[in-house]
Amino acid sequence: MSAGAEVHLSQIGQIALTVRDLKRMVAFYRDTLGMKFLFEAPPRMAFFDVGGVRLLLGQEDKANPAHPASILYYKVADIRATFETLVGRGVTVAEKPALVAKMPDHDLWLALLRDPEGNAFALMSEVARA
Repeated sequence: MSAGAEVHLSQIGQIALTVRDLKRMVAFYRDTLGMKFLFEAPPRMAFFDVGGVRLLLGQEDKANPAHPASILYYKVADIRATFETLVGRGVTVAEKPALVAKMPDHDLWLALLRDPEGNAFALMSEVARA
C-alpha cells in the first residue's frame, strides 16, 4: 500500500481484553454471559465469538500489569430482560438501563455492568419507535 492510499476500516475482527485470572474470566464470559466459546491458546489466551467479532481474553503479563480496559458495548434486543437475567446471575451493576438519546427513528438505551475483575461492559439497545 502506498503512503497516499486510502484506508477504510469498516469492521472489527477482534477485540482483546486483558484479564488477571483467565480461568475465572473464561467461566464468566462462557457460562454467565453465555458467549460462544471458540478455543484456547494455552496458557495465556481464550477466544469467543460475539456475533462475528472475535473476543480475545488475554492473561495479564505479571511483569507489566494491565491498564483499565476499554468498554465493550454488546447490542441486545431487549435491554431490560437481558439486564435482569445478568443481574440474576450475579453480575455487578454499575448503571441500570437508561434512555440516553432519542434518535430520529429509535431510542438508544444503555446499561453498564462489571465483570469479576472490575472491567466495565455495556448493554446497548436501539429501540425502534412504533
